[in-house]
Amino acid sequence: MSSDVLQPPGRLWIHEVYASIQGESTFAGLPCVFVRTSRCNLRCRWCDTPQAFEGGSKLGVAELLDQVLAFGLPLVEVTGGEPLLQPEVHRLLGALCDAGLTVLLETSGERDIGGVDPRVRRIVDLKAPGSGECAKNRWENLELLTELDEVKFVLADRADYEWARARIREQELAQRVGAVLLSCVFGELDPSLLVSWVLADRLEARVQLQLHKHIWPPEQVGV
Repeated sequence: MSSDVLQPPGRLWIHEVYASIQGESTFAGLPCVFVRTSRCNLRCRWCDTPQAFEGGSKLGVAELLDQVLAFGLPLVEVTGGEPLLQPEVHRLLGALCDAGLTVLLETSGERDIGGVDPRVRRIVDLKAPGSGECAKNRWENLELLTELDEVKFVLADRADYEWARARIREQELAQRVGAVLLSCVFGELDPSLLVSWVLADRLEARVQLQLHKHIWPPEQVGV
């Protein structure tokens, strides 16, 4: 993918803007507007949004802000794809914060999070070995995390869990960030198994489900 495709001046490649409930994170269950950017440079084995790899529409920041505000909800999440591939996303995040919204950013953590507006709650999705993209984790990002941020691990099996447990403990993540989130690859890892492992280890982490996949058919998009 060329840089001119990823960086339209003054505009962003957007896959969709819609309202639903927040399905993951400490905000799970709350009504939320989602701004899903288009394009991603990772190819996680279990990715559930491949439709956002390409395509989309070029939209300006002001137009996007108007679309978000029209829903009348106080919570917005910018997700993808990978939002931080597009430099203009920083203008969008700042504009959403200036509008008085609670702003979440979901990022793979492969991109530098240092330039993100400090008012934004960053949800950093560290890639476990089962994703096939573990080597792409940008470990320098962990030093930038604050108690406003959340770290998410999506786990496919016991090996992924043990890898995540080691990272949580060695980096003292539970003491440094607002929440450590553990999710199962949908249809692969039984959540009851994950709960049993967390309890056995007394791990300081929050087990979560992808709520939207339990409310609507797992393959349904735009929810």
